[in-house]
Amino acid sequence: MIDISFVKANPGSLDDAMKKRGKPGVEAEVLKAEQDSRLQQTKLQQLLEKRNSITEEFAKCKAAGGDGSDLSSQVSALRKEIQEQTERSNQAKSDYIKILETIPNIPSEECPVGPDEDSNLEVRRFNTPKEFDFDPIEHYELGANLGMMDFERAVKIAGARFVLLFSDLARLERSLANFMLDIHTKEHGYTEVYVPLILGQNAMYGVGQLPKFEEDVFKTTMGSYLIPTSEASLTNIHGDELLQENVLPIRYTAYTPCFRSEAGAAGRDTAGMLRQHQFGKVEMVSITTPGQAIEEHERMTACAEEILKRLDLPFRTVVLSTGDMGFASEKTYDLEVWLPGQKRYREISSCSRCGTFQARRMNTRFKCTSSKKNEFVHTLNGSGIAVGRCLIAILENYQQSDGSIVIPDKLIPYFGSKQVAIC
Repeated sequence: MIDISFVKANPGSLDDAMKKRGKPGVEAEVLKAEQDSRLQQTKLQQLLEKRNSITEEFAKCKAAGGDGSDLSSQVSALRKEIQEQTERSNQAKSDYIKILETIPNIPSEECPVGPDEDSNLEVRRFNTPKEFDFDPIEHYELGANLGMMDFERAVKIAGARFVLLFSDLARLERSLANFMLDIHTKEHGYTEVYVPLILGQNAMYGVGQLPKFEEDVFKTTMGSYLIPTSEASLTNIHGDELLQENVLPIRYTAYTPCFRSEAGAAGRDTAGMLRQHQFGKVEMVSITTPGQAIEEHERMTACAEEILKRLDLPFRTVVLSTGDMGFASEKTYDLEVWLPGQKRYREISSCSRCGTFQARRMNTRFKCTSSKKNEFVHTLNGSGIAVGRCLIAILENYQQSDGSIVIPDKLIPYFGSKQVAIC
């Protein structure tokens, strides 16, 4: 959630920021709603003070042996007025919060300005895509030819956008997750967490998934939600807490299945595993002070890049434009891996810096040592990385002319054998 005090202190700043995101003209609306909310609350407070004053006067009158019936009548008359004003105040506050909830984070000045992914800025590359002496095919053809990837039977038992992996491909998926977790926990300083896969409304609201993106997640009959990513679970660990500055940054990682309805992606990437309702992902989350956040963002992105480097996969790192970045992000790096079957780079990780946007919704603060004040933390999240898409990248980049798949050297120990190829 945006900082309304910053907006009030910097007239025009919100409109300028939202214009970059393609959502202009919201500043006047939110300021008017905030002003009305404060006005209705002030009127309510005045009525409450008036009631308290009369009640106190009534008590003194009775103590002095007086009748006080007139004062009692005034209190009774105020009771209905207070009830009505309370309703007006609550409605004005609700209207104000609803407007705030729809406003995305203010993008950093570091972000390229543009309406969509065509305005993203490439900042670095790793490796040159391999030259094949045959025409490389896509992952779903490779998996089907191996007899280890089945979409038709998955549709039969679960519906579209699911997959069954068998034998060595199932082992490859599991090996990738363990490989990533080992690097992040043993080398990158993240604490592994086993997290709930079903979250309540407050937790989903805290990371910005609700109410704006409710159609993109799966809701249970109990009113709770399947996680779209373990970011939602990990970031909320310290919701409604006051942290000490000396424990920051806090770094968490988790491997979980993730669930997305893909409501906004109808017709896109319907072939293969690129856009599934269920997929595995290793997530990284950091909770920092404001002064640590920029450096932590670079560090987190480097941690994700390291996974791809060790697997020797060609990729590029881009900064997302203001029109392409996520709702809660103030700056995002995307890692895009080369897929020779598609002959293009595809997103495999996003690492985002969210400032205080999520912390305000979760009410997560820290005690600042220098100022002695309670300040909102900064939150960051990143894919470390998407396991299903990494499996796709390995299939396509390590395919051989006979249809077999060479296992990357770093993954061989995770297979529990000396097997060097899937065939």
